[in-house]
Parts: sequence; C-alpha cells; structure tokens
Amino acid sequence: MNHDSYPEGYIRSILTGVKTVAIVGASNNIARPSFFVLKYLIQKGYNVYPINPGHAGETFLDRPVHARLADVPEPIDMVDIFRAPQFVVPVVEEALKLTPKPRVIWMQLTIRNDEAAAMAEAEGLKVVMNRCPKIEYGRLSSEISWMGINSRTLSNRRAQNLGGGFQRMGLGDGRKPGE
Repeated sequence: MNHDSYPEGYIRSILTGVKTVAIVGASNNIARPSFFVLKYLIQKGYNVYPINPGHAGETFLDRPVHARLADVPEPIDMVDIFRAPQFVVPVVEEALKLTPKPRVIWMQLTIRNDEAAAMAEAEGLKVVMNRCPKIEYGRLSSEISWMGINSRTLSNRRAQNLGGGFQRMGLGDGRKPGE
C-alpha cells in the first residue's frame, strides 16, 4: 500500500466498515484534537473508547476511559493513534495481541511509522497514516465543503442527510458506521 496517497474508496470502506473505535491518546481537554475527534466520531454513531492510562477509570464525554486496548470490553474494529511516531510500534504490538485483532490501524495527522504499518499489514490489517478520520469523514460526506474548504471531491450528488439537522450527512450509502 502506498501510504503517501490513499484512494477514496479505501478510506470510505474503512469509515463505513468499522463500528468500534479505540482512540489511543484521547484527551478530555476541549482544546486538543483528540477531544474533537472523540466527540465527532461519537456524534457520527461510532462506539468510541478513549484509551489513556493517566485517566483510566474516568469518563470522557460519558465514555469510560481505559488504560490499554485489552481493557476494552468488546472487539475493536479500528485503533486511532494520537501518539508521537516513536510510540506507535508498542501500540500496534498491543493491538496485534488482541483477539480478535482490529481491522484497521489509523495514525493521526503528522504521525507516520512505516515499521508499525508493515507489522500491521503483515497481519492483514488496513493501515492509514498521517490522516484524520474526522477530516476524511467530513470530506467524503461533503460536510467540510460547507466551510469553504476544498474537499478534492467533485460530485453532482447531494450528500445523504441522515436526519437530526442539516449537518448530519453520511458517507453516501445510507448506513451508519459498521452496518
């Protein structure tokens, strides 16, 4: 997989195919990007688990915070990593020990670790690096274009409204995450 450029179908298949997301490095600080992503993915219907050892036992946005991936009480579909590149390999090693294994390892903006990506791909997992699922969801659903940002997506089709307000747009197939 070329991790410098991802086909839209690859990203879309991940975002429509996963239901449970663990955010490693989640924060309850409303100024942190990991808080924005946590809140956004919850609003989009994903079942999100914050992972932060320093806050284990607390709640972020009414979600229990866990110390490690193995503490999550259900199978994880996607591990979203908000850790510096040098800390990604141990996170991926931990994810690969889970049963069942997650289907996706997602590294946030500015995070790239080719060694970790190769480990995950060797085990059959999909990998995304240096991207944000919040931004990608917004781009693919046309939400991001409402703010005047070029989504790099041209279409004559209107994004599907999922109800609950004009900003509840979906990725185009009418399903909620993981359905």
